[in-house]
Amino acid sequence: MSTALPPTAASDRHDTVTWGADPYADALHSGRGPLFLRRSDGWLLPLEVERWCAGADAADLSALRRCEGAVLDIGCGPGRLVAALAAQGRRALGIDVSAAAVARTAATGGCALHRSVFDSLPHEGSWGTALLLDGNIGIGGDPCALLARTAELVTPHGLLIVETIPADVDERVQVRVERGYHPRPGTQRAPGDPFPWARVGAPALLRHAATAGWTPVDQWTVTDQADRIPGTERCFVSLRRRSGPTC
Repeated sequence: MSTALPPTAASDRHDTVTWGADPYADALHSGRGPLFLRRSDGWLLPLEVERWCAGADAADLSALRRCEGAVLDIGCGPGRLVAALAAQGRRALGIDVSAAAVARTAATGGCALHRSVFDSLPHEGSWGTALLLDGNIGIGGDPCALLARTAELVTPHGLLIVETIPADVDERVQVRVERGYHPRPGTQRAPGDPFPWARVGAPALLRHAATAGWTPVDQWTVTDQADRIPGTERCFVSLRRRSGPTC
């Protein structure tokens, strides 16, 4: 596998506008929220913009220590994981459908492409590890399809590290990206277009993974030791590719 990484570049697809919507881009430019995914019934999922725009934390590093070989960060956002890996001398590439996220990743010294995971990607089948952190198992609203696609990207025995939620949840929803307040009169951005998303806990993830050709390797939880706020635990599962996906 070549050690050369492609430069930051535009996507070769035209279906990547949802996460490029102004509310998300604006939040990444400012480095702060509030920002939410809103379901049609009004339910809100807070997006942790400040954490994403900061450096890698203890939970992130627990995942990065388990990475093998070259790392593909799927849905890299503003690039903290790619930057942390680069600082360790690791070879890493981020991909994201948001041009603002790709630009911020490049500004931190990371390498990223403006691509969907379902686009043609560099070195398919040769990545040692793929990452789906920060809820990115929800990409596309179909975890089985995403896991099957990810299996095509890593080596025959490659590793996938997924962040799940600490509940037995398996749902598909339509959501929009929305800011949580009006910055000042006349400047409120319209919400993004609706797009499919998924929320998956560890039990459901393991069911989908078995169907998509992955074998579980490890599960762990990291709790924020700084403030010990209840519910701040982050849950991870690592999976090993075992065969071609079947779904």
